[in-house]
Amino acid sequence: MTQTTIRLTVNGGIHDISADPETALLYVLRNDLELNGPKYGCGLGECGACAVLIDGVAARSCVIPIDGCVGRAILTLEGLGSRDHPDPVQDAFIREQAAQCGYCLNGMIISTKALLLRNPDPSEAEIEEALRYHLCRCGAHIEIMRAVRRAAGRLIEAQD
Repeated sequence: MTQTTIRLTVNGGIHDISADPETALLYVLRNDLELNGPKYGCGLGECGACAVLIDGVAARSCVIPIDGCVGRAILTLEGLGSRDHPDPVQDAFIREQAAQCGYCLNGMIISTKALLLRNPDPSEAEIEEALRYHLCRCGAHIEIMRAVRRAAGRLIEAQD
């Protein structure tokens, strides 16, 4: 392993990370920056628990090397909003009680945010497609879908 210093922009802050350039972004976020929103799920980029936004697009951080993130804006669940001022997507998930075990929640919220950034008024089919590859084992799908619809409604209201 070759250690080098890599500069990352995470949640609006600049971070100089000393690591192998091939280190998965997820490990840097959790271990070096102590951001626990992105979860380790499968480690293969299939379950969605580790999702983050990179330049506004949902990405699986467990399979993205940090050297591919230089010069790009990385946003984690912690960067969306705060307890006192949650992002509209976070607020919708809270209001709809769209969590049981909560393990998939990071990925669901991040992918919902990415969807609404590119399409603030998605159809039911577009919502289903955006969340299609996220694994939820506890069956909170109905509440999650309601939360996405609520978030879309809030974003549309805010634009008027």
